[in-house]
Amino acid sequence: WCGFLLPLLVSPRMLGLRVDFGLLLEPLGFIKVLEWIFSIFAFATCGGFQGETTLLVSCKGVVNKTVTAAFAYPFRLNTVAFSVPDPKRCGGTWTDVYLVGNFSSSAQFFVTLAVLAFLYCIAALVVYIGYKHAYQQSSKFPLTDLAITVVMAFLWLVSTFSWAAALADIKMSTGASVIPGIESCKAPGTTCRFASVTSMKSLNVSVVFGLLNMVLWGGNIWFVYKDTNLHHQSKRISQSP
Repeated sequence: WCGFLLPLLVSPRMLGLRVDFGLLLEPLGFIKVLEWIFSIFAFATCGGFQGETTLLVSCKGVVNKTVTAAFAYPFRLNTVAFSVPDPKRCGGTWTDVYLVGNFSSSAQFFVTLAVLAFLYCIAALVVYIGYKHAYQQSSKFPLTDLAITVVMAFLWLVSTFSWAAALADIKMSTGASVIPGIESCKAPGTTCRFASVTSMKSLNVSVVFGLLNMVLWGGNIWFVYKDTNLHHQSKRISQSP
């Protein structure tokens, strides 16, 4: 993206700053503002999550001891262990128990894309507001904007569905289904019961914002395309005899 924008920013047209908020009242600018806002919500609801899953463990000398495993973004669950039930580790029957799964790639992909979208929207809005004349007179600006918009729409599609699938697995790995996989809970005289897990409503919301961003960037392709030479050429061809 820097390779696209740098030659444009140093062009003679960019030397004259003319602040004009008129483009923000048009679909091209208004949608960019929405993309900027929704990208903030996307990475905030996912990247700021912290939670824990809790079990009740009864073993030798311990009755209904609460043990927890705290997890957070980027959701490397295989590095998160449950706390030990007691100093004697249930008479030697309790070993370190870790959650299952590493979902950092999907989570980081989603959050990184949201941050990049946030930064690009700022750059685009600066051009829209301060250099509207250069944007409308140049053929490079609209084409660059169109190329980035198409790529971002596709990446939002991929990252959102990838993160939604990972979130479903995270819920499985931190829910009641975790107990059958704990060998220490199968030791004689030891019982484990699932107590609770932190609500993941904010993570569900992050998927919703991912879908909204996908729709916004996809719909914005048309409005950016209308300002390019490609649209003008096709319009002239259709109007010619």
